[in-house]
Amino acid sequence: MRAFIFPGQGSQKVGMGADLADASAAAREVFQEVDEALGQGLSKIMRDGPEETLTLTENAQPAIMANAIAVLRVLEKEGGLAIADKADCVAGHSLGEYTALSAVQAFSLADTARLLKLRGLAMQAAVPVGQGAMCALLGADIDKATALAEAAAEGEVCEVANDNDPGQVVLSGHRAAIERAVALAKEHGIKRGVLLPVSAPFHCSLMQSAAEAMEEALGRTSPQPFLLPLYANVTAAAVTDPLEERRLLVEQVTGRVRWRESVLAMKAAGVDHFVELGGKVLGPMIGRTVEDVTVTSVVTMADIEALAKSI
Repeated sequence: MRAFIFPGQGSQKVGMGADLADASAAAREVFQEVDEALGQGLSKIMRDGPEETLTLTENAQPAIMANAIAVLRVLEKEGGLAIADKADCVAGHSLGEYTALSAVQAFSLADTARLLKLRGLAMQAAVPVGQGAMCALLGADIDKATALAEAAAEGEVCEVANDNDPGQVVLSGHRAAIERAVALAKEHGIKRGVLLPVSAPFHCSLMQSAAEAMEEALGRTSPQPFLLPLYANVTAAAVTDPLEERRLLVEQVTGRVRWRESVLAMKAAGVDHFVELGGKVLGPMIGRTVEDVTVTSVVTMADIEALAKSI
């Protein structure tokens, strides 16, 4: 069985998608459609930067999605592969869940871009800049990370945001609490804690106002029936019902990204080939989580051609 998977925030970089757009009309169409949907030249920011503008959450989220969907469109239009024929399920990390839904036609490309732009703006607005933070705990399993979060909170918010793989967990919350967690990491048997260069504390209870904004937006733009089952971040289980997925997307804003458990669930269901479209971030996490699987990262035209030949 094969899963197509889609990366989350942090995988953006200046120049992303440029080679693909130069080589393929199918990719250019994706970037143009996203530009028109957002009423901004996002593809120019993706190609030329500046980096600080691309890294803004409101730009990074639709940019990462557009890049991955461009890879998929080239694969489908020029590689002659249909996702419904070549994959058994999909999943995405955080914003990648929206990309995955677009890939299986639950959302149109234009609607996905608009939802992610709004999601980025709402997440940024939920907490004043400087008041929230996130840190990655390296060499931490979920139990150690949870104990550390509880110890560092001291009445503030300090929660597990991403359970990425058996040795990497991300905490999110008030800046002072996250800084305490970094300082206390070694005492809790964790190799080290590293503050992340993010502009807001994603996937924690401080994002409640952003969850409310997404509930309203998803009420206006609800997912349609999808071509393939999707493994949802907040349940680490397969979803096929659009109404259930709408509820889970709202929960996802404040909820934990259960990526490690999602990978384990897909493997248990029989997935032995993971194809990451538009990035090389999730592959290493999967490699640290499960054995006896193949992971293929597809970013360039050469990657697309190789995958089209192999499957």
